[in-house]
Amino acid sequence: MIQELERINELAKIQREKGLTDAEKVEQKKLRENYLKQIRGQVVHSISNLTVVDPLGNDVTPEKLRKQREKEDEL
Repeated sequence: MIQELERINELAKIQREKGLTDAEKVEQKKLRENYLKQIRGQVVHSISNLTVVDPLGNDVTPEKLRKQREKEDEL
């Protein structure tokens, strides 16, 4: 699990109950941006590892995805 999620939830609870200070608002914004960045990275990683197969069993993975995989393999 993403470590910042616990703190994000704490700040959300504080926001609902009594409101956030300016410093807490800045912290919350940074944590949320970092969280979204990590989630997007996970999604991109998952999608880049997919293989698309048609009903006949032929690999029809888009060329763009294949090239991206090859590029990652070189690194």
